[in-house]
Amino acid sequence: MPLTRRAFTLGALSTAAAASGALSLPRGALAAPNTAYAMAYFTETPNGLGADYGLHLAVSRDGLNWTPLNQNNPVVTPTAGQLGLRDPFVLRRTDGTFVVLATDLKGTNWGLTSQYLHVWDSTDLTAFTGYRRIRMHTLDTHTWAPTAFWDAARGQYAIVYSANNGRDVLFVNYTSDFRTVSAPQVYFSPGFGVLDGDVVVDGGTTYLYYKNLDDGYLYGARSATGAPNSFTTYTSGLRQGNAIEAPLLLRTNEGGWRLWGDSFSPVNNDYYAWSTTTIAGNSWTPLNQRDYTPPLNSKHGSMIGISDAEYAGMVNRWGTPNWVRLKSSNLPDRYVRHADRIARVDAYPFDPYQDQMWRMVPGLADSAGVSFESVNYPGNYLRHYDYAVRLDPNDGTATFRADATFHRTAGLADSTWSSFRSHNFPTRYLRHYDYRLRIDPLGAGSPAIDRQDATFRVTA
Repeated sequence: MPLTRRAFTLGALSTAAAASGALSLPRGALAAPNTAYAMAYFTETPNGLGADYGLHLAVSRDGLNWTPLNQNNPVVTPTAGQLGLRDPFVLRRTDGTFVVLATDLKGTNWGLTSQYLHVWDSTDLTAFTGYRRIRMHTLDTHTWAPTAFWDAARGQYAIVYSANNGRDVLFVNYTSDFRTVSAPQVYFSPGFGVLDGDVVVDGGTTYLYYKNLDDGYLYGARSATGAPNSFTTYTSGLRQGNAIEAPLLLRTNEGGWRLWGDSFSPVNNDYYAWSTTTIAGNSWTPLNQRDYTPPLNSKHGSMIGISDAEYAGMVNRWGTPNWVRLKSSNLPDRYVRHADRIARVDAYPFDPYQDQMWRMVPGLADSAGVSFESVNYPGNYLRHYDYAVRLDPNDGTATFRADATFHRTAGLADSTWSSFRSHNFPTRYLRHYDYRLRIDPLGAGSPAIDRQDATFRVTA
C-alpha cells in the first residue's frame, strides 16, 4: 500500500464568498478577510529520523513559503486509539471556529485497521480542545485521509475519507457537530481504486480531486450537486516526481488556485505544486520548486486561509524557529548541509535532516555580519579553509572567527534572495560548485551561472 494521502479542503463557499476569493465558510458580514494561511501536517523523513505523528502547524503570508511554528514540534498529539495521527485536515466551521480531523494511525503499518477519526475543536488555532474519536463505520478496514466541507443542500457537513469496500473507494458521513455522524455511504467509486479525496465547493460546482490507484496520477472530478456518486472526471492526469498522492486543492486569497501533491519516490517526503487561474478548466501549470518552500519534513497536511489577527495569534502563541535553512536559487530542490564535515548542497529530503539546520548568529568577527552554527553540532560553524567551506569547531582564534563570518547582501542573481560575502576575503562570495560550497571572487559582472550559484533563500 502506498503512503496514505494528505488531504485538505476548504469549507464550502457561498456564491458571494467564491466571487471574493474567500477560502472558507462565511463568518458573518463583519468577519476579517483572509490575508494569510495556516497549514497543519505531520512529519516524516526518508529514514524516519524526523517522524512525528502529532499535529504540527505552520503559517505563510503567500501560501507558498511556510514558517513552521513551535520549533516544528507538535502542538497536540492524540491520546487514544493508535496514539498518533496522519493526514490532519482543518476546516473552518460556519461560526468561524475550526475543527481538526485526522487519520488514526501512527507510523506506516498500512495493514492496521481503524474505524475512527481523531477530532479536536479550536477557536483560533492557538489551542485545541474537546479531543475525541468518532466512529465512521463498522468495516474491517482503514479510515484514512479525511476531508470535510459544508453541504448547503443538506444543511450539514460532509466528511469524506478513504476506506476499502472490496477495493479502495471514498466514503462519506454527514454531521452537524463532528460528534455524531450518519451512516456511511460510498461517495466516489469510479470503477478503479481511488485514494485521498479532496473536496472544494466553488459557486454551484463541487470539485473532487483524487489519486487514481491504477495509474498513479492525480485527477479532478466535478458535480453540480456534490451528492454521492454524482462526479465526473474532467482533467488529465497530473504527476510530478516518480510517484505522487494526496492532492490538496487551495483557492488562494487572491482568487487563483493551487494544487499540491505529495511525492514519495525516489524518496519519501517531497511536495510538488501546480497553479491555474480557473479551476473549471484543465490547465494546471507546474510550479518551479524555487517558488515555494513547504515546512521542514511536512507530510500530508492541509491549508486554510486565516486573517491577520489569526496569523499574529498563532505566531505569538507558538513562536517561530530559532534556526534557518539555505535553499539554492538555481538548484531549488537542494539545501546547504554538512556531510562528513564538508559543506555542500544536497537534494531534499535527506537524513540526518538536522544537517541542513543552522543558527544564523551575529558574525563571530563582526556582529554586523552573520555566522552559521550547526544545530546538531553546537559550537561548530561553517568556515572557509583554502577557499573550500567546511564545518569546524570554533577554536577561539581570530582567524577562525574571520573565516566563519559572512556579510549578507542582496542576492547576486535575485535581489529578493540573499548572497553571503566573505568577511576576510571581501571579493569572494559563498557559492556551490559541483554541489560543494566554496568562496569565489564574484560580482555584478560575473557570469549568470556563477551569480546563481551564490544566491540562496534564507528560509525555515
